[in-house]
Amino acid sequence: MSYLDDPRVYFAAERTLLAWQRSAVAFIALGFVVERFGLFMRYLNLSNQINPIHSAISAFIGLMLILLGTFISLLSAIQHKRFLKSLSSQEIPPSYFLFMAPLISYVLCIGGILMMGWIVSGFVI
Repeated sequence: MSYLDDPRVYFAAERTLLAWQRSAVAFIALGFVVERFGLFMRYLNLSNQINPIHSAISAFIGLMLILLGTFISLLSAIQHKRFLKSLSSQEIPPSYFLFMAPLISYVLCIGGILMMGWIVSGFVI
């Protein structure tokens, strides 16, 4: 808990949340690229030189990276909301939308879950 009674404390916490969101987006994007690279290699396999297990490993690693990014997004939003509860009223800027940054994290989390569902449904079909 801070005793500064300064709104900059809140803005520092929001910057930290945005940094975690940036990391979550990076993990989700990297997971998507890794998963799609395995699919690309499967389609590129003209002479049957590539083992199909490599495509499955790529898909698994990609899905785990997407899952990691999704959890990072969710946990960072929860941590941010917990921190906001510890701030005094002087540290929270007046007339400021406190829900915007966590909302972006929740949307990112839902997007990661939907992306994982889309990828997994491609394996089932």
